Amino acid sequence: MQARFWGTRGSIARPGQATVQYGGNTSCVEVRSASGTIIVLDCGTGAHDLGRDLVASGANHGHLLISHTHWDHIQGFPFFGPLFTPNNEWEIYGPGATGQHLEGILAGQMEYTYFPVTLGELSAAIHFHDLGEGTFQLGDIEVTTRYLNHPAVALGYRMEVGGVVIVYATDHEAHSRKQAEAGETPRAGATPAIIHTEDLKHAEFLSGADLVIHDSQYTAAEYPNKVGWGHSTVEYVVDECIAAGVKQLALFHHDPIRHDDAVKDILAVCEARVRQWEAPLKVFAAAEGLSLNFHERMQLPHVPTGSRAILLDGDDLKEASGHTLVIADEGEDLPLLESALGEEGYRLILATDGESALRLARDHHPSLLVLNAQMPGMSGLEVAQALRSGKDAHLREVPVVLMTRSGQEDTEAGFAAGVSDFLDKPFTPAQVRTRVREWLQRARTAKA
Repeated sequence: MQARFWGTRGSIARPGQATVQYGGNTSCVEVRSASGTIIVLDCGTGAHDLGRDLVASGANHGHLLISHTHWDHIQGFPFFGPLFTPNNEWEIYGPGATGQHLEGILAGQMEYTYFPVTLGELSAAIHFHDLGEGTFQLGDIEVTTRYLNHPAVALGYRMEVGGVVIVYATDHEAHSRKQAEAGETPRAGATPAIIHTEDLKHAEFLSGADLVIHDSQYTAAEYPNKVGWGHSTVEYVVDECIAAGVKQLALFHHDPIRHDDAVKDILAVCEARVRQWEAPLKVFAAAEGLSLNFHERMQLPHVPTGSRAILLDGDDLKEASGHTLVIADEGEDLPLLESALGEEGYRLILATDGESALRLARDHHPSLLVLNAQMPGMSGLEVAQALRSGKDAHLREVPVVLMTRSGQEDTEAGFAAGVSDFLDKPFTPAQVRTRVREWLQRARTAKA
């Protein structure tokens, strides 16, 4: 299995003399199996040169996996040469969300207002696939997806073939602000402790990988001014990878303000942290043109095409109006929540205290509850406990997101009580919408 970097920068392309060593193009990575299966991860500006290379080599079929549709991950799509080449066939995958389809989003940036060639005028045969969380097969490569923590619905991709594992996880923020800001003080020979359930699941997603390509845009010192932007601190990434038993970590999605020497400084911070843990993890900074090869040791069994259980159809992506949400908050955040989610088309049932939220949940069987941790009468935690201990099967499983002030709640107690996730205040409308979309899709997939 081979991985080659074509674009390593985050947010916006940054070409110039100051970024020669690590590159100025935005996200694009090529992965190939020994048998020739081609996977392209994201289509930032680095996709331009990759496309030229693929056309020159005669490759005429591949799979493009898009993590999410923010500009720095799709701006190279209209310049990706294979899409303009007759007799080429490309399968394009990306996260589906309530009421949104990947094909429509990509077509939008190729309207005449923005680009002279529309999506329908491309010469290649192109097939679009909306994804949720799960596992499916591309040629001989098994792909597992997991939602990331970003202000847009985003997916990470775990690719396995012949005993080799490569994970691509960019544009992801720690779920625990404490872990992002500082993390545990490294102790020689110890394993980093991870408290938040979603961060634990992220470590499981990275588990045992030969290579993890991970968002590493900020340091812990920078993070207080970047909370909610949807990116990782390098300290968090190192700790996650050590806890997950990862062999190699590629620092990725370099901040556009960092010149080459600044990237080297970030790398030195990571190497020092690994030494403090006395861990075997190897860390390096992803650089354009860098290619890594991994020997495939065994052949995984082929999974039939029909097993693609996470491909989403029209019913999975039905309009948001098909979902009822109970929102309970007595404070100033209720108007923000009502505005952010109401604009999406959800049916919102509002409450200002815990008892009302519990009664409304029992009466309306919502798709999801968003509860303030501190409310009159019953707290959000007590509402979650009551739902989980009741006789109603739906309410024992319905996702419950608890809104908290960072550092004020016991997350371990919350998860033990049945809380699905935490949403730290202050938050933005984009964060709320994304978290709701992901939990609704997870709930739907669990019922399938």
